[in-house]
Amino acid sequence: MTTTVVIQQPQPTMYVNNSNQWSTGICDCCQDLKICCCSFWCFPCFACQTTREYGECLCLPLLDMSGCIPPIGLTLRAGTRERYGIKDTVCNDCLYTVFCYTCSWCQIAREIKLRNTPVVLTQALPRATARVHQA
Repeated sequence: MTTTVVIQQPQPTMYVNNSNQWSTGICDCCQDLKICCCSFWCFPCFACQTTREYGECLCLPLLDMSGCIPPIGLTLRAGTRERYGIKDTVCNDCLYTVFCYTCSWCQIAREIKLRNTPVVLTQALPRATARVHQA
């Protein structure tokens, strides 16, 4: 009589940020110094890069200079909230975009970076099958 025993390797688990809150606060610029420095030294380049990472046209942030409420910054902030299910209000988006413009862009960039970080699995073994022969 032959019995087949299937041995399954434990499946890898990963942490996924499904929080309905921003991963970092509006003033947590020092959480990611690369983002902070890039936005400080060359904000137009930083905003264009962030917009591209979001998946929109690279030059959209250049339209933000056309009014007292920056339309692209506000739209990108609201879109980021919608994409990742973050609970907040359009009123807060508007206030942050008008009064904390650079910090708002940094928070959006950190959120995109944290939520889109690829997971690399190492030492993942394929499923093993073993045959046990009974006499």
